[in-house]
Amino acid sequence: MINEQITAPEVRLIGENGEQLGILSRSEAMALADEKQLDLVLMAGNSKPPVCRLLNYGKFKYDALKKEKEIKKAQKIVETKEVRLSMTIEEHDIAYRVSSATKFLKGGDKVKVTLKMKGREQAYVKKAIEVVNEFVSRLSEFGTVDKAPEHVGRNVFIIVTPIKK
Repeated sequence: MINEQITAPEVRLIGENGEQLGILSRSEAMALADEKQLDLVLMAGNSKPPVCRLLNYGKFKYDALKKEKEIKKAQKIVETKEVRLSMTIEEHDIAYRVSSATKFLKGGDKVKVTLKMKGREQAYVKKAIEVVNEFVSRLSEFGTVDKAPEHVGRNVFIIVTPIKK
């Protein structure tokens, strides 16, 4: 809340440089703000008396928006990439998928390794888990496994997280 929106009869006023100006009535604080061509901004409304500060509200909002954008820019959004396998996958295909998974892990993305079972393959869940574990063991120098392989319906999947540097 700023200027006339503040309804408290008395406020603890803080100056534009952070110095304590004491407890003043709302009208005195408003007069001081008008004199210095600044805004009276409510900083802590729950305290007794409420704490207000003299500052240029437009500049304050601009700086807060700028800080927020800077924080957003510094954040790294982790994506989850998926690598699909099958029960009858050949060695060359495994090697190719390992290379693409390492590229994803080096880029800082998580990798979801999914093995989809078809038809009679669903009877051999242990074999599917072995294939997934063997694939993940090749990625061990670039990523770590969050939890054991999970069997859901026709799929066995596992998520590999990149190793922090």
